[in-house]
Amino acid sequence: MRIMGLDFGSKTVGVAISDPLLITAQGIEIIRRNEENKLRRTLARIEELIEEYEVDEIVLGFPKNMNDTLGERAGLSLEFKEKLERRTGLPVTMWDERLTTVAADKAMIEAGIRRERRKEYVDKIAAVFILQGYLDLRGNRGK
Repeated sequence: MRIMGLDFGSKTVGVAISDPLLITAQGIEIIRRNEENKLRRTLARIEELIEEYEVDEIVLGFPKNMNDTLGERAGLSLEFKEKLERRTGLPVTMWDERLTTVAADKAMIEAGIRRERRKEYVDKIAAVFILQGYLDLRGNRGK
């Protein structure tokens, strides 16, 4: 059993996968999207990764505003959640992703990744932070 973490954006989807013991998250891919409203190829690639990694559950970043309200991106993420559930048949858990992009950027700065290269990696690293937060909570609950 593995869990997939997704950071859903307008142009990319960062993908992370847990190890089989559900302890750590590893970034595996950034799915590039040509058009924001077209998700067919994105969903097809996610399905391929689900099969390849034997995923049983998905954690999707939920971009709430800092004041805990829901904006346009949160609404789009909820729509994407429904499409994922319908297409994959897997449960999708929404995970508060506030500050994950900031944390990912900070991690890249500390790792010495140049500013112009950070955009290439930020979504995948944000997916790792989303999934790792979920795994840590799950592990602390004794699941």
